[in-house]
Amino acid sequence: MPDQQHGLVFPADPQDPSRRSTTALGRAVVADALRAVDEVGARAAAAETGWRSDYLVHFRRLVEAGLASPQAAVDVARAGLASLHDRMRVATDRTGEDDDHLADWPPSAPFDTVEQQGTGEPVTELVLPYRGERLRGDAVRRRVDAWVAAGVVEPSLAEAVGAVLDNPDWLRLEGRTVAVVGAGSEMGPLPSLVRWGARVAAVDLVREDLWARVDQTVRGGAATVVSPARDGHRGADLLADVPALADWLAAQPGTLVVGSYVYADGATNVRVSTAVDELSRRLLAADRGADAVDLAFLATPTDVFAVPAEAVDAATRAYEDRSRVARVLGRPLRTASGGRLLRRPYAPGSDPGINDSLVPQQGPNYALAKRLQRWRATVARHDGVTVSMNVAPPTRTRSVLKNRGLAAAYAGAHRFGVEVFDPSTSNVLMAALLVHDLHTGGGPRHEHPWEDEAYAAAHGGLWRTGYAPRSALGLAALLGVGARGADV
Repeated sequence: MPDQQHGLVFPADPQDPSRRSTTALGRAVVADALRAVDEVGARAAAAETGWRSDYLVHFRRLVEAGLASPQAAVDVARAGLASLHDRMRVATDRTGEDDDHLADWPPSAPFDTVEQQGTGEPVTELVLPYRGERLRGDAVRRRVDAWVAAGVVEPSLAEAVGAVLDNPDWLRLEGRTVAVVGAGSEMGPLPSLVRWGARVAAVDLVREDLWARVDQTVRGGAATVVSPARDGHRGADLLADVPALADWLAAQPGTLVVGSYVYADGATNVRVSTAVDELSRRLLAADRGADAVDLAFLATPTDVFAVPAEAVDAATRAYEDRSRVARVLGRPLRTASGGRLLRRPYAPGSDPGINDSLVPQQGPNYALAKRLQRWRATVARHDGVTVSMNVAPPTRTRSVLKNRGLAAAYAGAHRFGVEVFDPSTSNVLMAALLVHDLHTGGGPRHEHPWEDEAYAAAHGGLWRTGYAPRSALGLAALLGVGARGADV
């Protein structure tokens, strides 16, 4: 595709420089990451011939291999990042023969700054929208407690949200500039930060309709919002402008929080996620004097995670206590599907358990784009950087609803104990966890990186449902088609 010749690109095929293979890149990066601790797994990934359909087992193995020790998890993450940065290129020649390494990215013209100030008064308390209500104070605590009781979030989320409720002065994030990279994202924190009166550096594409939406959000808030501009147009092209954007962000005052909220379809998702990672890497290496650089991410719940024994036990009870009807119907379905449908989620007593909620429809490029963010979070946290990395709940975003199969699965998910959130609820909840993390050094530090990822996870119930998520996905979609009717 012509767009692949623009800016940050996949490496050219040595045998055919006009071809840039996303499959070859993904397979090689996963193999390199595994090679740090699991040579057998690395060989299996490198030899995989059906990558687009069979990638799931290798992404699961990346998590399993990292469980051997805390250092193993860091080694997997560091090797994966190094492989990705070594292999990706910046296109300077249409044939691919003269592409640059990321470290040699040619600079583009510097950015000017457009500054806006909201006209409203800052909201000085956490207000959580939920199903038409606006919850405050104890009502927020009761809602979170209800989610905990239903297995929709991990119990530690109540601790984190409670701390924000007890410290409303945290909301303004004094002394920081929060770079919201992907300012127009439905899952990003821009609307909340604007209401709370934070200082925000909004970064997104050069697109008038997008900035019109951002302007509308900013005008009604109480924040100072700055954005990069060039030749009278706001925005930046992440695939081409990383060096100039790094210089622009490095000049922002106070502690700089680099929040990655970007999304794109298909292979472009890997490219823009790699661009944000390169931006973060450059900013972490920049000399900002006494001003630190923190990182922020949202992890997708449709991934593979190690989960605590408490979640395993809850899911085991849910499976064993399922209704008589579910038992009667489940037996022939499992038999007819060769054991693929309505399976147990974990081996009873696992500690930790492995929750595999990867969704095949999202594809290997989506999995790699989200996994590299987790790798950066692991490595940065190990290196002493304050990191906010939280598992976000399944949410009815535009990108989800345009995938008919995934939209149907979400519509039927409640039949299996999974709650799908509205964007307004997810947005505020995740922004509150960001505030918590930035005021607590990234939240509690645990012995192993998987425990850091599990803290305050809002997985929507995927970790505690009575069935392995992928084994129930098809049935959820069938039920969801009936619920959505002509909309699907």
